[in-house]
Amino acid sequence: MRVLIVEDEEEMADLLAGGLRGQGFSVDVARDGARALECAAASAYDVVVLDRDLPVLHGDAVCRTLVATRNGARILMLTASGSVADRVGGLNLGADDYLAKPFAYTELVARIHALARRGGGSSAGSVLEGRGVVLDPQRHLAERDGRPLRLSPKEMIILELLLAAGGGVVTHTELLDEAWEEAVDPRSSVVKVAMHGLRRKLGEPPLIEAVPGIGYRL
Repeated sequence: MRVLIVEDEEEMADLLAGGLRGQGFSVDVARDGARALECAAASAYDVVVLDRDLPVLHGDAVCRTLVATRNGARILMLTASGSVADRVGGLNLGADDYLAKPFAYTELVARIHALARRGGGSSAGSVLEGRGVVLDPQRHLAERDGRPLRLSPKEMIILELLLAAGGGVVTHTELLDEAWEEAVDPRSSVVKVAMHGLRRKLGEPPLIEAVPGIGYRL
């Protein structure tokens, strides 16, 4: 998966790039808006992590240009302000998602994976493997260590999200959005119940870890 990080704070950019590369992402970094557009014109990215307050060319202008040119990359906009007005403004520019600083690194990774799936990234629709589990979403087939797994449709989606995250955290909200088409109260226990069933079918040793207050990961 190819990611472009557009961030003028050098320490922040280096930390994000190093962390994502350590998880298998291919990462480029741009320090200003003009350089971001040069990178996007030269390479195809699955996701652009775009800081809104940039030198040379503002992040809003970068976002508008990427959308107008139908670049194809999903845009995750970062900002120091988490107000509703700013979030709405960023989304109205064409950003696909919005994350306020400071943020949890695990949440950033989960959101990048989610955007790449929505954009038809490299993991979408393909056979996924990890920790002895093989999942073919299109054929609705799953197995662990060669043992077939009889999973419900929602369990298949949950397992696909966890495998695609590559060890990153899949948030509770993301699980609700992806696996339950109908509106579900975020306080409900549907995710917990489905996760219990999936864990039972996967068997021992346990594969799924709960991350308190955030979500789950393999």
